[in-house]
Amino acid sequence: IPGLNASADIALIKKIQDHTAEIQKLTGEMIDARKVANRIEDQREKAIAYHDTVAVFFDRIRYHIDKLEEIVDDQIWPLPKYRELLFLR
Repeated sequence: IPGLNASADIALIKKIQDHTAEIQKLTGEMIDARKVANRIEDQREKAIAYHDTVAVFFDRIRYHIDKLEEIVDDQIWPLPKYRELLFLR
């Protein structure tokens, strides 16, 4: 279409793709860390492993999900957004 500048749309799609790719990567790494931690027999050592190697992914994954929640329209986001969960009664 003549005169149409799609660069803003392309930049937005790139942001969504970048956040989605990072979520997938980090989730895979977290699952791998969980598999290792789950093989630990001693419950105390397993808890320490979860703290040190699994829980560290929570904030990193959450960051990218929060960014997607800001970008993606409420009408096409299938789950309650974090800000909505905070204010449920």
